[in-house]
Amino acid sequence: MSSNATTEEHVLVIPATLIESIGKLEGFDRNVDRFLQPILASDELSYRPRGAMELDPSFKQLIPYVVMQWTDPADGAVKWFQYTRGGGSGEKRLHAKRSIGVGGHISQEDAGGDEDPYTIGMRRELEEEVTIGAPYVDQREGLLYDPSNEVGRVHLGVVHRFILEQPLVTSNEPELAEGQFVSVKQLREEREHLETWSQLTLDALFPESI
Repeated sequence: MSSNATTEEHVLVIPATLIESIGKLEGFDRNVDRFLQPILASDELSYRPRGAMELDPSFKQLIPYVVMQWTDPADGAVKWFQYTRGGGSGEKRLHAKRSIGVGGHISQEDAGGDEDPYTIGMRRELEEEVTIGAPYVDQREGLLYDPSNEVGRVHLGVVHRFILEQPLVTSNEPELAEGQFVSVKQLREEREHLETWSQLTLDALFPESI
């Protein structure tokens, strides 16, 4: 066995058949608990090598996808944290796309703690990628599944909206470049530059221009 095989990250995955047994899921679905509760309670969850899972749509990798929102008290404008994906060790198929979502895979190393692996993994990914310097409220908003492209076919996103008291977020990694809060209006005007998950999330949470 090669050293790469022994050190490769193993990520939390769900059989596609499990999702299909619950119901049809495509695009942005607000009925989070209908899917997520039986998924997290299932004995069919497993940790598998990430490299193989990126190419196998019969499994879906579970991904917390956190959007961070702040309302400017000066004019009441709703703003979201946005960044440009760099070319580091992350998902290279999304390189140079703009994103409003922060998060990543649930790793095998996240299992075995006092909390569930999903919560531990979400917190770890956030701490690796950004520093949030203000209190916030966490609202779970929906699920994302986009089979229209090769990245989307192997991932299932869980969208969390963090409502921050102040716009205090800084990037911790070069893969998250040009991080800043921008208005929902601006995001909608530049929608075509966003990755697909960000487009779906923006359309679902703000269906009209603000």
